[in-house]
Amino acid sequence: MFVSIQGEGFHTGMPAFFIRYSGCNCKCPFCDTDHESYTELTDEEIAEQAKAYDVPWAILTGGEPSLQATEHLIDLLHKQGKKVAIETNGTHDIPQNIDWITCSPKDGLAPLLRSANEVKVVYQNNNVEHWHNEIKAQHYFLQPCSCSNTQEVIDYIMKHPHWRLSVQVHKYLNIQ
Repeated sequence: MFVSIQGEGFHTGMPAFFIRYSGCNCKCPFCDTDHESYTELTDEEIAEQAKAYDVPWAILTGGEPSLQATEHLIDLLHKQGKKVAIETNGTHDIPQNIDWITCSPKDGLAPLLRSANEVKVVYQNNNVEHWHNEIKAQHYFLQPCSCSNTQEVIDYIMKHPHWRLSVQVHKYLNIQ
């Protein structure tokens, strides 16, 4: 867990408390999560650590947070006045009391999630148009893979303007 700015998607630049879960049903090769290192905590212990930071958002990320996040944890964070966002691959049910859903679907995994606030796809010269049609969202983002193919993503967006660019600002700034 750490506090930083949101580096991706619609809320880029917003201060937030990040709860990074270990473990995922996908384990993408470009993932920046250490799935081997973790500390088991109760919802109350997580919320107690979040209380120390006066930031408007708590972001459940991973790994795949839908494997462990609970409505009870979200309730505890809401009691602190925080809004709660989840960054999920969409393949599992998520707590119903989430304030903002970012679905980052992966090829080869069928998402259960059919609507989200934003869809954010890591672009690897793959077919992404089906995600625009399969998951209803207010915002659709394409993100370069580990900051390596930014021009390719920009070229794609210029031809498909229903997508917007999301860069990993935190990586460019060299912050967590």
